[in-house]
Amino acid sequence: MNDAVTAEETIVIRGRKVVGGVAEGEALVTRDRISGWGGIDPRTGTVIETRHELRGQSFAGKVLVFPGAKGSSGWSAMFHMTRLMNSAPAAFLFNEMTTKMALGAVVTHSPSMTDFERDPLECIATGDWVRVDADRGVIEITRKNKSGDRP
Repeated sequence: MNDAVTAEETIVIRGRKVVGGVAEGEALVTRDRISGWGGIDPRTGTVIETRHELRGQSFAGKVLVFPGAKGSSGWSAMFHMTRLMNSAPAAFLFNEMTTKMALGAVVTHSPSMTDFERDPLECIATGDWVRVDADRGVIEITRKNKSGDRP
């Protein structure tokens, strides 16, 4: 018998819908803001910004958890291209609402949320399984890591 096997823990966070819909997938988390123009490759959904902590990693089909957008108004155009090229995130969870972030979420058509009761950057780690129900304003997180190092 394996003593390391434990029951899965699910955390629920509530927030505000930006773009409706339901999506789920593996989380990709960063504390760095993401630049659209020059910061991502829309063909692959890969972060290409030189000093970004996610450089070389793809957000395609993942739940992207991050503070928000940075850079120019090209942000929305680049993320719109990810939708057209099937490399967009499954969902966006972000802390700071800006016009470029809102427009980027809308053109991507990915369920998106902000204004959380708890900071998702504190509750979600890369690799956790996340279900985003933006219509209901509910995020369900199933941790991959059972070590209890997050609240």
